[in-house]
Amino acid sequence: MRIARFTTGDDPRYAVVEEGSDDLVVLTGDPLYSALEPTGQRVPLEGARLLAPIIPRSKVIGIGRNYAEHAAELGNEVPPEPIVFLKPNTSVVGPDDPVVPPAYTSHVEHEAELAVVISRICKDVPAERASDVILGYTAANDFTARDVQRSDTTWTRGKAWDTSCPLGPYLVMDLDVSDLRVRCWVDDELRQDGSTSQMITSVPELVSYVSGIFTLLPGDVILTGTPAGVGRVERGQRVRVEIEGIGAFSNPVMGR
Repeated sequence: MRIARFTTGDDPRYAVVEEGSDDLVVLTGDPLYSALEPTGQRVPLEGARLLAPIIPRSKVIGIGRNYAEHAAELGNEVPPEPIVFLKPNTSVVGPDDPVVPPAYTSHVEHEAELAVVISRICKDVPAERASDVILGYTAANDFTARDVQRSDTTWTRGKAWDTSCPLGPYLVMDLDVSDLRVRCWVDDELRQDGSTSQMITSVPELVSYVSGIFTLLPGDVILTGTPAGVGRVERGQRVRVEIEGIGAFSNPVMGR
């Protein structure tokens, strides 16, 4: 099932996107907190603006170097344990929203990733029970100020800036994410073409590991790492991310 968060010029609403339909089946409330109850209203998809399918109430948790070839392309070893960093919810934007790098960077790179959305408060979740706390999945682009990431002691300035975490186009429930194709284009150039099967630490293992560090809250998002092929993007270019079973979205990169 695909869930969209959208607007037609009014307050954001949620809707089910039915297979083979061009309509949004509007829901009564937020699927994070209420049952999927249709209002009876249908909105043409072409007349709506899709928003980020989830705005985390708390945090976005990033995972670094979770694909061996990506670690190698940046000259890094595969870490013995997942590398965890945080992005604030102010980093989240949706499809077609502009990505605006901060003035302190001159080298920004794209990172297409599968994102996991948490459904409820949880702590110390065993890997075999991770599905109990997952609401669904979406696609993400973990934009990174690579020059600053390399120069700073921590990754905060390189990863946490406003608009650095586009999500979209839908929240998809009940999806087998063990082997999904993950691709990224800059303008018309295919840059990344990998699979979630290449992850070093699987989604259930990541949920377990991260929940062992801190409590996860409803709407928290876990970024699961990016496959090889990351590269520099310039202002004026458009970056498109597509994940099999979820869909595609793109964002323009703009100057201040």
